[in-house]
Amino acid sequence: MKPLHIFILLGVLTLASCSTSRQSVPAKNISQAKDSYERYILTYYPIAVEQMVRHNIPASITLAQGLLESGAGNSKLSRSSNNHFGIKADKSWKGKRTSSMDNGKLCYFRKYNSVRDSYEDHSMFLVNRQRYASLFKLKKSDYKGWAKGLKKAGYAEDPAYPTKLINLIERYGLQRYDEYTMKDVKRADGVAFETYETGGRRTIYKSNGLLYVFGNTGDTFKSLGKEVGVSRRKLIKYNDLYKDYNIKAGDILYLEKKHNKASKEYPAHTVKAGESMHSISQKYGIKLDKLYKRNRQYSERGIKIGDIIELR
Repeated sequence: MKPLHIFILLGVLTLASCSTSRQSVPAKNISQAKDSYERYILTYYPIAVEQMVRHNIPASITLAQGLLESGAGNSKLSRSSNNHFGIKADKSWKGKRTSSMDNGKLCYFRKYNSVRDSYEDHSMFLVNRQRYASLFKLKKSDYKGWAKGLKKAGYAEDPAYPTKLINLIERYGLQRYDEYTMKDVKRADGVAFETYETGGRRTIYKSNGLLYVFGNTGDTFKSLGKEVGVSRRKLIKYNDLYKDYNIKAGDILYLEKKHNKASKEYPAHTVKAGESMHSISQKYGIKLDKLYKRNRQYSERGIKIGDIIELR
């Protein structure tokens, strides 16, 4: 394991067209999200809040732009390159890139190792360009001013761009996040956590005394292990998985052995739609075999919505 340091939360923009302009009430946990937009918000609002704390960009604006420009994380560019804001790979870009046809032209876009890198680059895109300087004089609560100011500064060609951002913010209540501090950030499933830093690009979290990361699209046990300093074999073992398992974006992946039981504040869990014994074991950092041992009645028939799972 590489050295870890307590951290306030870490966190790139490709122009979505070949021109210099831009293209164009959350559920309590991800499993309850009504649509892909709520799922996106619950997954990435901690990064948006972190960017607000570091760079004074309203979290509501960052989330709304991410939602709009990535199609709530469903666009090809966001899925294949972690590029949620469509930043173009111009001559100044020294990192990885990918190509795509846009308006009949071949364009090159920035490719990121993680979604957080995309969010950080988006912030720096705004911070380091003089044309956006006036936006930082606005109050963080003035999301309408930010939305209109982005269009005025040339961020997007679409004349309806400000209206689209404002509609997203108000439809999903994103303005609430403009009042958040890092103390208000919670994991989407409601389990308390802290944040750490690897010294690299990936944020490491801590919950129930255990270090873990969230999986990104394209992760493998080998690539992730190299990044966080834990062997492929151990990652598989620690997470009760198998060697051919395909890591999914948002997967909780522990970097050390899970516990035999949950912490005292989580004595039991009520099964919700889409959950399994494995997902519950990952949520609370409990070894899967120990969870089954405490709940032998479910080992054969499986679990169903409403079952009470003993966690300690």
